[in-house]
Amino acid sequence: MKQTSIVLGASGLIGRLLILELLQKSNKVIAILRNDEDLPNEVEKLIINFDEFINNGQLPNCDKIFICIGTTIKKAGSKEEFVKVDYTYAYEFAKKAFEVNASEIHLVSSVGADSKSNNFYLKTKGQIEDAILELKFEYTKIYRPSLLIGERSETRLLEKLGQLISPLFNSFLLGAMKKYRSIDAKKVARSMVYNNEEKSLKYYYYNDFINQ
Repeated sequence: MKQTSIVLGASGLIGRLLILELLQKSNKVIAILRNDEDLPNEVEKLIINFDEFINNGQLPNCDKIFICIGTTIKKAGSKEEFVKVDYTYAYEFAKKAFEVNASEIHLVSSVGADSKSNNFYLKTKGQIEDAILELKFEYTKIYRPSLLIGERSETRLLEKLGQLISPLFNSFLLGAMKKYRSIDAKKVARSMVYNNEEKSLKYYYYNDFINQ
């Protein structure tokens, strides 16, 4: 039976790749967007003002929601705006999906995410993970990649530099440190669609992504 998947963060690196994987699996895909984006014709676009929608909107019925939204403090302009994107928007749309009986949530987080971390970025990622868990979806899948390798529609200079040098360090990250290896974003996207875990809660790391 054809399932309906909602993607938040459809214009980003993982989001764009994820949409292609979902379409290959014959999913109906609804992309939540703030601006019109060049996406495959099969994708249904829901172009909205996020802040207004959070207050008054209702999502279409769906089976799954994939939350790939994310920014940087530099792009957001402040820590407060960063939290608004990576926490508030992620949580509020997850809640709206739960309200229309979505059974699965897939959240892209980060390796090292921890709500008790002293690192602001990792703390925020940990806080959104904790908040999502409180919603009690039937299935919750949390993906914790390290540095993502792939072409973004926007330029992130430090990330681009990291992509260039990370292959040199990957071979030195062994054992428990393997989860910090950089990873092709396409492999993360594929794991989000083709994982067959039946567990109600599952965290995914480098070793889970690499075989995709």
